[in-house]
Amino acid sequence: MKLASLKIGGRDGTPVIVSRDLSRMVLATSVVRSVRDAIEDWGRSEPMLRALNKKLEASEVETIPYDPKALASPLPRAFQWADGSAYLSHMRLVRKARGAEMPENSATDPMLYQGGSDGFLGPVDPIPCVENDWGLDFEGEIAVITDDVPMGCSSEQAKSHIKLIMLCNDISLRHVMRPELVKGFGFFQSKPASAFSPVCVTPDELGVAWTGGRINLPLITTYNGNEFGRVNAGKDLSFEFTDLIAHAARTRDLAAGTIIGSGTVSNENHDEVGSNCLAEKRMIETIRGGEATTRFMTPGDTIRFEMLNSEGKSIFGAIDQTVVAG
Repeated sequence: MKLASLKIGGRDGTPVIVSRDLSRMVLATSVVRSVRDAIEDWGRSEPMLRALNKKLEASEVETIPYDPKALASPLPRAFQWADGSAYLSHMRLVRKARGAEMPENSATDPMLYQGGSDGFLGPVDPIPCVENDWGLDFEGEIAVITDDVPMGCSSEQAKSHIKLIMLCNDISLRHVMRPELVKGFGFFQSKPASAFSPVCVTPDELGVAWTGGRINLPLITTYNGNEFGRVNAGKDLSFEFTDLIAHAARTRDLAAGTIIGSGTVSNENHDEVGSNCLAEKRMIETIRGGEATTRFMTPGDTIRFEMLNSEGKSIFGAIDQTVVAG
């Protein structure tokens, strides 16, 4: 089942179910007020949404055309957005880029930061660039939405709390990041609003590609019309989503609708598969040639993220954004 939110209907949007082939949508307001409403009462809403989805696929209900421009992120806002760094290959490169050492326990203890969740960009909304020298970067990620997770939840128990999955562009301001982190209080100004894919999907939509805590498919990144990365999200993953959820819930309950991100999808064989962010590419250039030649994003640049199933069909729709002067 694929869920999405129309931009109309208030800050939480209007819920729709999207057909598997991403061609049609049906309003789901007869079941829930919003996707956020659905996840907060998933036990009640899921069977009714699936019944409506069945009618959608059988062409038994009135539909509207699928239009990413009309869609907000699946959760236009959330109570909590915690983003990880589950790919150590990425962490090593970006930390080296800013002269930071890897934490001693980086291989055993996940990292999370608390992102801004009071408002996300839509999947095809423009990315504002206020200052060119802020180092605007994209980061292609996977994210999951949970139901209520109790404090102390184990990694094994966390599997049952993953209800919806989507793609993410975790936008970063690299030149704002370094002086901010030196203060020792974490990201804030360097992490503007993130964007998520047009639709979020239930794990069964991924078939055998979903193994309970990871997606074994490549994330395709297209930058200014050229393929920039085709990086497998299941390979070289140091921490599964179940590990990230358990880490986040170690000392607190996680409310239904919590979004957990993977961090930038990254593989060790960069030469073969490319990258999902500019900072990673720039660090590889610096290591090999002494300086980075790839610039950060400026107005007019475009970035697109998409993931295809084994039949070559888009699963989540595409994040497809253009940078504009802010």
